[in-house]
Amino acid sequence: MHGCHLNSVSQKYQLYADRAGQLQQRGINRLNAMMLIATQTTVPLEGEWVEAFWCEQCQQTKWYHVRKVEERTYKVTLAPQEIWQQVTGVIDPHGNPSVGEFTRRHARLVSYNGLKDFQFVG
Repeated sequence: MHGCHLNSVSQKYQLYADRAGQLQQRGINRLNAMMLIATQTTVPLEGEWVEAFWCEQCQQTKWYHVRKVEERTYKVTLAPQEIWQQVTGVIDPHGNPSVGEFTRRHARLVSYNGLKDFQFVG
């Protein structure tokens, strides 16, 4: 973003496709894409991953979608929100939208003192 080198601060997290449309976007014809999903359920996407990089210029870490274009050429873009549903082995940094704030807060607790969150009527 600033014309400086980015430093990797995470491992590479593999992407997979679980819908035929995701494979079609990558150049696989419709019939083959449907057959792959029907027989394998999920298909690993070769040459694509999500990785966190740290920028020395702005002192921030951001997640990027990396895609191999040619032998030594890669397309690197900020990881869009929807890509986290295709990543294996990593937790969405924005959290699961179906999880409520109560559950999220309690998942982060080191010790459990749950009674303070409940009001009992006497």
